[in-house]
Amino acid sequence: MRKFTAIAATAATVWGCSAMAEDLKFANYMPPMHPYVEGAFQPFADMVSEATGGDVTVTIYSGGELGPGPVEQYSRVVDGVAELAISLAGYTASQFPMTLVAELPGVTNEATGTVDLWENIDLLADEYRRVKLVSLWSNAGNALYMRDVAVDSPDDLAGLKIRVPSRNAGLVIEAWGATPVSMPVTEIYNAMQTGVIDGAYIDTTATRAFRLGEVANYLTTGMDTTHSPFFILMNRDAYANLSSEEQAAIDAAGKAASILANQTQLAVAAGGIESFAATEGKQVIELTEEQAEAFNVLSAEVTAAVIAETGGNAQAIVDALAK
Repeated sequence: MRKFTAIAATAATVWGCSAMAEDLKFANYMPPMHPYVEGAFQPFADMVSEATGGDVTVTIYSGGELGPGPVEQYSRVVDGVAELAISLAGYTASQFPMTLVAELPGVTNEATGTVDLWENIDLLADEYRRVKLVSLWSNAGNALYMRDVAVDSPDDLAGLKIRVPSRNAGLVIEAWGATPVSMPVTEIYNAMQTGVIDGAYIDTTATRAFRLGEVANYLTTGMDTTHSPFFILMNRDAYANLSSEEQAAIDAAGKAASILANQTQLAVAAGGIESFAATEGKQVIELTEEQAEAFNVLSAEVTAAVIAETGGNAQAIVDALAK
């Protein structure tokens, strides 16, 4: 009897620990081999587990396992389909107009933008009332991947269709003379390959991560450009259900992952340009100062117009971030 009681007590203890453990689902629309997974997402999961002694774990579901479509990531978190998700503010632009001010040409510096965003996060807090903001980082500047047209002047873009990651990026592309086309990043390859679009405006991690180095023949860099902010969001109820210590672990891991993601992004983006340049038949066009200025004058007009249109904290955000 005594032996049975001891076994039962041990089983109850194990069951109790298991019942207390919380596994958070992390929705990642990117492929499992994307550099972000190893460089930021898995370290985030590891930091959470370590800080909570395994009481909270994070399981990453890559390649759209929890549902296809990058655009739907925000709603998946709001609705609790996933406790965590990676996305871009530009995919649900109406929810994040202030955050997207940070992406405008001339506002953030890709090297310091992530730290600058966190130092001024209170200016953006109202936009995250329906979700918990876990990570936020600035990426490398967007560049022009072109299938058939070598672009070194806005005139070269006249009448062409260019994929854009956000409304603001679309306004920039429109100011440069092209027609912006909105589509998820996962659709760019086929759209460019089949001629549905002529090019894509995206950061240069896309050379390998989304294989644009295979379907584009020209890559233009050197102009003032947008910097699409990425974030990891968490369902508010899931966050509220954690203890204060567990919430602190999420917060600390999230900020650390922001820095890791930015560092990963910049390194892979630089490699993307090198890889493109090293491929036979491909051309990287690095604009001269004079060539870049023709783009920059048009971009500056867009930045000023969006700030005025957005109102609210927009000018304060620009003043804080544009150093």
